[in-house]
Amino acid sequence: MRTHEPRSSSSCAACKLLKRRCTPNCIFAPYFRSDEPKKFAKVHKVFGASNVSKILIEVPEEQREDTVNSLAYEAEARLRDPVYGCIGAIALLQRRMIELQHDLALARARLARYAATSTSPAIITNDRLSMAPFGEFPAACGGFIDSFYQTSSDVLNQEANMYDFSQIPYI
Repeated sequence: MRTHEPRSSSSCAACKLLKRRCTPNCIFAPYFRSDEPKKFAKVHKVFGASNVSKILIEVPEEQREDTVNSLAYEAEARLRDPVYGCIGAIALLQRRMIELQHDLALARARLARYAATSTSPAIITNDRLSMAPFGEFPAACGGFIDSFYQTSSDVLNQEANMYDFSQIPYI
C-alpha cells in the first residue's frame, strides 16, 4: 500500500485533469499519481470524479488502493466493451474454458482407446503385421468415441448453457 508521503508541488493526475489546485489532503493524490494521467482519465470518464471520491471516502484506508485498481480495471473494460465490461471478458474466458475441457475430454478418450488398441494383439492382414495407425484412429474406434462424444457433448452443453452470456446479464 502506498503511504501518504509529502508530495512535491506538482498536482496529482486527478487535480490536473479537473484543473483544480491539489491540496495536501487530496483524496486522489495517493492513488492517481501525476505520472499516470490516463489512469484517472479513464476512471473519471466511466465513473465521474465525484462518485470516485465518494467511493474512496466510504472505503477503509487500507483497502483504497485495491479499490482504485478495481475501478481502473473496470473503467478500462467498460471503455473497450461499454455494454458488458468485465462480464464480457469473463464470459469469453468461461466459453474458452468449456471448449478446452471438451477438447481435453476428447483427447483423453482417444488416448484411452489408442492405448487399449495398442495393447491388444496385432492385426494380421495379407501376411503383414500392422497396428491401427493413429491417423486412422477415429475410424478404428468404432462406436466408443461416438458414444463418449455424445455423452460428453450433452454434459458440456448443459454446462455451457449454465454459463451462457449471450443474453443480457442479470445482476
